[in-house]
Order: sequence, then structure tokens, then C-alpha cells
Amino acid sequence: MSVTVRVPAKVNVQLAVGAARPDGFHDLANVFLAVGLYDEVTVSPADELRVTCEGPDAAQVPLDGTNLAARAAVALAGRRGIEPAVHIHIAKDIPVAGGMAGGSADGAAALFACNTLWSAGASRAELLAICAELGSDVPFSLVGGAALGTGRGEQLTALEVGGTFHWVFAMAERGLSTPAVFREFDRLGEGLDIPEPVACEDLLDALAKGDPEALAGAVSNDLQPAALSLFPELADTLAVGRGAGALAALVSGSGPTTAFLTRDAESAQKAAQALSASGTCRTVRTAQGPVPGATVMGHSAAR
Repeated sequence: MSVTVRVPAKVNVQLAVGAARPDGFHDLANVFLAVGLYDEVTVSPADELRVTCEGPDAAQVPLDGTNLAARAAVALAGRRGIEPAVHIHIAKDIPVAGGMAGGSADGAAALFACNTLWSAGASRAELLAICAELGSDVPFSLVGGAALGTGRGEQLTALEVGGTFHWVFAMAERGLSTPAVFREFDRLGEGLDIPEPVACEDLLDALAKGDPEALAGAVSNDLQPAALSLFPELADTLAVGRGAGALAALVSGSGPTTAFLTRDAESAQKAAQALSASGTCRTVRTAQGPVPGATVMGHSAAR
């Protein structure tokens, strides 16, 4: 048999970053919103662990043991004392190295799928603990919706959202390494007093009310200056989106995908058309959020 799990991308509507900790990580106040761009991960029994991938940017996805989906299977199998003999196939639609947690999404989806395939019986709490070991964004990919991530982003508190938010995402011509962006954040912050990261109350209130104008006034990303320092051309993309009527324009997470909050679906289409025609980005997508996290889409029994 096989199990297929669909998992969404994320946008950070707030990413507040503290100073580097002794372990090299940073404390965060990270407000995640899951949006309707999806990867689908299918797991099926095999003689040994292997990973395959199809879709946009598939050539950039590692197919060895460093892939988060493979690491997720190994982590769950290790806890259950079984061999991770499974074929993991990733149908990719979330941008790679784009700041939208595509790799993290695949890790969460593979973990959820393997737990189902193997009837491993891991509780939600155990799955979230494994997700946190895999990476800071992986727990949110499992739960979806909207959440505040604290610690290094892995400690989640679900957030109330009072409506649907309409987004446009512009994918850049090349990727950005998350560790490199954090290193640049540290370099730009040398000698500065970096405050403790806290969630913005106005932003949480705007989410709860489903108010796009209020949310636009409160979105922020402390990694944006670092991303722009490493990839200055992103400023042109941001300017095009603002000029096309987006309520807010920001780099998504560590970038280089840029995210544009719009008033409604019609405004999103207008901004998307302007961005597509601008020559400042590779591809443009529209999506709405929040959406659910990792979801089993189907089982197929062996014939």
C-alpha cells in the first residue's frame, strides 16, 4: 500500500529575531500562516530507503539522507526499532530554498505518512517532538493554520484567525541559504542592542479579526535587511508589488520569495499580473491562508 500526505507552504507575517544564542540559534517570535501552495509526499514499502522528486525545482532537491523527508522516516523508524525501508516520492509545488518551508513541509508530510503506513501509533505530541528535532519550521508544517512559534520557532501556540487572507508570492531567479541569511543578520547587528523578540499585539489582533488592512500595517520581518543585503534585486520586486496595489510587501522568512498581502482575490490577480510582467521574478503564484497542515489525501492498498 501507499499513503499520500498533502502539506502547505507558510508565510511569516511576523518574524522577530533575537541575538544569536550560545548554541548558534536565535530566539524568535515567528507568526506563521499556512497558505495554499502544496507539496504531496507519497510513501510506500520498498527494499531500502529512497527518495524521488518531481515538479518545479525538483532538480534542486537532495535525494540522499540529508533530505528532511528521509530524515523524518529514519527518526520515526529509529524510535520504533524498525527499518526505514520506504520509497518517499515528493510531488513538489512549494518553491525550493524560497523561505516558504518547502523542505520542512516535506519532512512533516513524510513523518505523518510513515506513521500511517507503518501503523506506528505515534501520538501528535510525539510527532511534534520529532518535528522539532528535524528543524525549527517542521512542527508548524504538521499543524498548519496560524501559530506563534517561540524558542527557535518550534514551540507553537495556535492563533485565532477571523477570515481568509489573499497573498501573491513572487519566486526569485535563485535561492538563498537560510544559514547565510542568519549569518548576515548577525553581521549587520554587530555592536547593536538587539531586543528580545515578542509577538506584535496589533498583528495578532488583526489576524483574529481577519482584517487585511490592519494586518498589512503590522507585518514585519527582521531578516529582510539581511536578505536584501545578500540579494539586492529583491527590492525591485517589492517595489513592483507595492506599485500594483499590494497592501504590504515583504520577504517571506529568510527569502528570497517575496510575499504581497492584498485586499481580496481580484487585487491579488492584479498584483500577480504586474509582477509577472515586470521581469523582476521567475514565477508568480497566488494563494490564500490559513489552510490546514499535513493531511492524509489517500491510501492505496497493494493489489
